[in-house]
Amino acid sequence: MARILIAGGSLGGLLAANMLLRDGHDVHVLEKATGSLDGRGAGIVTHAALGRGLARAGVTVNDTLGVPVDGRVALAASGEVVARLAMPQVLTSWSRLYALLFEAFPAERCHQGVVVKQVEPGADGVRVHAESGGVFDGDLLIASDGIRSAVRAQFAAHAVPQYAGYIAWRGVCDEAVLSNATLSSVFDHFGFGLPAGEQLIGYPVAGPGNTTRRGKRRYNFVWYRPADEHGALRDLLTDADGEHHPLGIAPHKVSWRQVAAMREAGRRLLAPQFAEMLEKTAQPFLQPIFDVASQRIAFDRVALMGDAAFVARPHVGMGVTKAAEDAMALADCIREHGATAAALQAYEQLRLAPGQAVVQRARDLGAYLQAQGAGAGVAPAFRDADAVLRDTAVDLSIATGGPSDPPAPRTTAPPQPALGIR
Repeated sequence: MARILIAGGSLGGLLAANMLLRDGHDVHVLEKATGSLDGRGAGIVTHAALGRGLARAGVTVNDTLGVPVDGRVALAASGEVVARLAMPQVLTSWSRLYALLFEAFPAERCHQGVVVKQVEPGADGVRVHAESGGVFDGDLLIASDGIRSAVRAQFAAHAVPQYAGYIAWRGVCDEAVLSNATLSSVFDHFGFGLPAGEQLIGYPVAGPGNTTRRGKRRYNFVWYRPADEHGALRDLLTDADGEHHPLGIAPHKVSWRQVAAMREAGRRLLAPQFAEMLEKTAQPFLQPIFDVASQRIAFDRVALMGDAAFVARPHVGMGVTKAAEDAMALADCIREHGATAAALQAYEQLRLAPGQAVVQRARDLGAYLQAQGAGAGVAPAFRDADAVLRDTAVDLSIATGGPSDPPAPRTTAPPQPALGIR
């Protein structure tokens, strides 16, 4: 039995921690936050690999996991449907997955309030120094500490987040407050809005208490909008008191003026159904879009996984699934090689290329948005609604070609692997 440290107690860290604990290792999670992380984040698109990862982490995958949809629709600014696509998927929420994974992991093995300050590699192990002065020793350290990973900053300082030139307004709206017109036209679908140079996606997720009962669910939306890094982005990340938050702004800090301007833009640019959701969402939040592409993810007895290794723009809908695939690969390699540097090198061989491919795929899908954020005078690129419906948030293994490899015309969706709901 090896002693394995996991830096980061979000979804990726808990996936790895639960898998390795079930394999008999002495696993400890080092999480910088205190208290439950439940309630953070919003919607998540599921894929077959995520279902396999959850099962290996000890989570029962059944019909309480999320909300199933049969297909996708794109709405014009008038509210009319301009494209449809049959694509069954299950949509869940960050909160639901976190609750399932957190409950599966023993609380005494999760050390909260631990901010990683420095990692000290050794010949046969690793030592983690916390800002509080605490010290943790292990045979391996798995870093799952997110886009601003302190571990990546030490071992791969060149792999830094790159701003994509656009932001996303996000939020969840209660099903119960929406009009019948919105409920009947889009709520039960994966929905798309395609104003010039922008994009909105949305889908139903579980409601309060993770209920999936009709009438109690919520609709998760993500509205991508261009924002020049030195102009609009700075304004968006400045709160009502004039304080700038360059690394990201908390939901309650977003200026009410920016929220009001976003809602007014929604009334002008989006289908009435989506504009209604924006109006009735109590606290929309703001996410600058970044990506991170690492050239290495294993450093002797230290490995990066999840968003600490690669951050892909949300268009691929693969963030949590990618973390699950990382966790499964780590567990497999440690089973084969033991808790050694050789295991982490084998893990890197398995996961480096797929991680880079997901980042590139997401860049391809977001290229037209990035062009809008690059500066004034860029004409919005034409996008075929059918292609956008077909290519967004699908498993990379079945995705059609990117801009350099145009997909052939298709009248039906590529098969989306079932999650194994029972």
